[in-house]
Amino acid sequence: MSLDQLIHDCKNNDTKAQEQLYRLFSSKLFAICLKYSRNYAEAEDNLQDGFLIVFDKIHQYNFKGSFEGWIKRIMINNILQQYRKVSFLELTHENIADEPEVEIDETVSLDFLMKIIQELPDRYRLVFNLYVIDGYSHNDIADMLDISTGTSKSNLSRARVILKEKIESHTAQNNLPSAR
Repeated sequence: MSLDQLIHDCKNNDTKAQEQLYRLFSSKLFAICLKYSRNYAEAEDNLQDGFLIVFDKIHQYNFKGSFEGWIKRIMINNILQQYRKVSFLELTHENIADEPEVEIDETVSLDFLMKIIQELPDRYRLVFNLYVIDGYSHNDIADMLDISTGTSKSNLSRARVILKEKIESHTAQNNLPSAR
């Protein structure tokens, strides 16, 4: 069955088509949810909530543009909407001249990187993922999170400082000579 037919069937509330659509996109969308969530369980909840919204709004999809892009946007917006309800996103902007670059040692595993990104405070993790991984501008992030552009820049800078410290600490611990 083609994707277009699957979408048409989902628009008609066909539960088998919804299940197929879920199976088709759930792993890619879970990776997105995991990126923006604090932990695995929260990512699972965000995935389920996001799919409920997808199925509720699928009649709005008009077959223009990528369907995958459309549902990714719904997932991200759903997660960001939850964070907007909490007032922690706005911090006083601090003048930070340059954003520190985070140099990643090739010995640092992807699992470790994902772990330390997930450990970032929510406001830093969201801005870091939106800017560094998804390529949004600070103006776009400010609009999405209802914060100032300066706050977006400040949060990114702080995220990079935290990540740099954790990576340097991890690298230093792994490069220590073993005790005999």
